[in-house]
Amino acid sequence: MIRQAVPKLLEGVVAPLAVFYTALTLLGFTGALIATLTWAYVGVGWRLFRRQRVPGTMLLAAIAITLRTVIGFWTGSPVAYFIQPELGTILLSMVFLASVGLRAPLVQRLTLDYIHLPAVVLRHRRMRQFFARITLLWAFVLLANSTVSIWLLLHQSINSYLLVRTAVVAVITGVAFGASIWAFRRVLNRLHAEAPAK
Repeated sequence: MIRQAVPKLLEGVVAPLAVFYTALTLLGFTGALIATLTWAYVGVGWRLFRRQRVPGTMLLAAIAITLRTVIGFWTGSPVAYFIQPELGTILLSMVFLASVGLRAPLVQRLTLDYIHLPAVVLRHRRMRQFFARITLLWAFVLLANSTVSIWLLLHQSINSYLLVRTAVVAVITGVAFGASIWAFRRVLNRLHAEAPAK
């Protein structure tokens, strides 16, 4: 999972940030908008050129960056450009919270996209509690990341915002990811210990 996730993280998060920051320093805000939009479309175009499947998340990201760029050009405001995904993240955190209330934790669905778990494991009380708690954890992580990001955006320069936000979000997300993996292994070990010997 990590081997698959790291290249996507580099391409989808780290590289666009580096492109934006570099272009902002060298070309200003308008140049940064154009460079970041170009990066998104080059990624899609490169996969089409090589006849590779374009992931749905990449297409959605290209559409989102297009809308953000249009608003950025229209307003001429970096705040308007950067606050959009933060508002989307707050909305996503509310979806995570609602999914727990509906007894369909979103983290469970996302996990099952990468890992196959037998139905008997998914029905177990401990596993249901685990997914509910981890979904709550990630709802608050998303909310915390967005709250910090919006505060930084409104109180710091754009250069400071980009650097500090990236570091803070990386720390919060990294700690939550580590805690999630630890808790997942712990609940699997408990289920294994409880399983009747054959």
